[in-house]
Amino acid sequence: MAFKYPAARRDTTQVDDYHGTKISDPYVWLEDPDSPETTAFVEEQNQLTMPYLDRCSVRARFQQRLTELYDHPKYSCPYKRGSRYFYFHNKGLQNQDVLYVQDSLDAPASVFFDPNTLSEDGTVALKMGRLSEDCEYFAYGLSSSGSDWVTLRFLDPDGLTDLPDVLERVKFSCLAWTHDAKGIFYNCYPPQDGKADGTETTSNINQKLYYHRIGTEQSQDILVAEFPDHPRWHSSVTISDDGRYAVLSITEGCKPVNQLWYCDLQELPDGIKGLLPWVKLVDDFEAQYSYVTNEGSVFTFRSNLDAPRYRLLNIDIRNPGRQNWSTLIPQHEKDVLGFVSCVNQRHLLVNYVHDVKDVLRLFELSGGRLVRELPLEVGTIAGVSCKKKHSEFFYKFTSFTTPGIIYHCDLSRPDPEPRVFREVEVKGINQEDFQTSQVFYPSKDGTRIPMFLVHARNLERDGTNPVFLYGYGGFEHSIQPYYNVAYLLFVRHLGGILAVANIRGGGEYGLTWHKAGTLDRKQNCFDDFQSAAEFLIRERYTSASRLAINGGSNGGLLVAACMIQRPELFGCVVAEVGVLDMLKFHRFTIGHAWTTDYGCSDDPEQFQWLIKYSPLHNLPEPPYAGPPYPAVLLLTADHDDRVVPLHTLKFCAALQHGVGSSPQQRQPLMVRVDTRSGHGAGKPTAKAILEDAHIFAFVAETLGLGWKD
Repeated sequence: MAFKYPAARRDTTQVDDYHGTKISDPYVWLEDPDSPETTAFVEEQNQLTMPYLDRCSVRARFQQRLTELYDHPKYSCPYKRGSRYFYFHNKGLQNQDVLYVQDSLDAPASVFFDPNTLSEDGTVALKMGRLSEDCEYFAYGLSSSGSDWVTLRFLDPDGLTDLPDVLERVKFSCLAWTHDAKGIFYNCYPPQDGKADGTETTSNINQKLYYHRIGTEQSQDILVAEFPDHPRWHSSVTISDDGRYAVLSITEGCKPVNQLWYCDLQELPDGIKGLLPWVKLVDDFEAQYSYVTNEGSVFTFRSNLDAPRYRLLNIDIRNPGRQNWSTLIPQHEKDVLGFVSCVNQRHLLVNYVHDVKDVLRLFELSGGRLVRELPLEVGTIAGVSCKKKHSEFFYKFTSFTTPGIIYHCDLSRPDPEPRVFREVEVKGINQEDFQTSQVFYPSKDGTRIPMFLVHARNLERDGTNPVFLYGYGGFEHSIQPYYNVAYLLFVRHLGGILAVANIRGGGEYGLTWHKAGTLDRKQNCFDDFQSAAEFLIRERYTSASRLAINGGSNGGLLVAACMIQRPELFGCVVAEVGVLDMLKFHRFTIGHAWTTDYGCSDDPEQFQWLIKYSPLHNLPEPPYAGPPYPAVLLLTADHDDRVVPLHTLKFCAALQHGVGSSPQQRQPLMVRVDTRSGHGAGKPTAKAILEDAHIFAFVAETLGLGWKD
């Protein structure tokens, strides 16, 4: 045993009964984030981990080089409100992006809102922001230390002065202004016992929808929708392009289905006074309907109804019977119809995903005729900005080796060609040094899985290259090419290969692909990922001892489960903010929403699915005599109220107890617990750089990699 781990008390009396099966939970005390015992456990773990990470041989150089390369300008697509343009910009190392405004695209820009002035360490983030239709007001939501909780405030865009209005207890909220700019729809939760700062584990239920009238107290806000019989429902309002309708989407969990209600705001003679007279267009959870636009009473929705790769539907709300619904753009025979935006009054900007790569096309709104395809390299559209009433649109392209190119196209011009509006260069990184390819490999059941590889152009396939294999595989979330300086440093200076496996459970090929990695089919995700590792070894890209795997959140579950099922297949495992207690996840904060992907241990049949792979419940007990485990670095944060830290803490204690006590376990089994930090969104640049430096220094140290200039 190479490391002495802190002793963690085991409460052997804590046994839960799941449908007649007794399951011990010896580290249940770690579920209390405020107990002195939990605090001491975290401190002792960090006292072991942090010095180790700081001593890793490449840590200082990696962090220095990462800081240098991170120091490049970053921009979002501009978007137009009223007559002005707004965009986010980061000069390089600012902890939070800054919102700028300009009177025209050629005019000088000035700071409109700078979150960096709100905290010394950058831990107050702009979580959401919405300008009213003609730029009368700016509503913005701030979160602290990475928590999902948001406080909403309001700004006068002309004088940049704060209004007195403050809205609290906001979480997973929409923000939708009525076009008269008199008020805004938003969601909040009722008061709960105890604290609500992001360190609590209380379940988030009974979300309500309110309308806030500008200039009034939150206590006077008007309740417009609530679902007391369905405490887990979430709702979100979109105001139609013409300002006439409030379109309400209701979800339960993360399944891509929703109910669809609407309210004609013009038929409210006294305005919004109470619960709205919602008309239920769809009152079941059979398919997903996302508002695109409407021409009078004819609404266009993106939907997966009888279309697992999605299509565009037209519904006339004056003739709402399903027999009257019509297809505007049918589903593609192979590609997934992604986001859709209406522009220039009569056009639709439609994204398709073809083998995990983005395609962008322009259609006519009136009949769905294809107008043209827009030029795009192999990669991802990271942002689109347009409005129905404006003739212009912007889109941002990125890839594993392209930080960002923003294109601008004005359809009112006689030659509406997209032009490069802004292109970012990163000094010190030469794109020509890297090669990106896409390979396809067979999974255990023969399914063909795509995987991206990024490596040096002169790569030799001799079985010795270190690999950083990333995966996610859940919630219909597609992992498309994206720019990450740390990945490129791993390739350039550690001689590595980046591999991104597009396993089932994601949305890469639509709903069928997603469902094939959920519920009783979740093992397909783990098989797909292990097959990726086997392919990389078989094709002599690498060997098991040179292979690191990484995932976060649902991806943290992925890599932990794969490590337990096949410890000999990997050299290093980095599991970030993972869902690791599959029997109890639904009891904490928003965990109940994930039962649509995982199932729930309260159900006897679903308990049987979960107990088979739940990482916490499949770790070996001592004395462990199986193959040594790879090096393990677990990461969590004290304000993660999405996947609460107790998952990682309990798993760490059990891992060190079961595997860490084995005399043949030479590789470290460690946890890094960050403070004033959450699940990931809004993380300040300084924290993000340090975390990446720690991760890749750990990978290099445990795989035996040296720095290459």
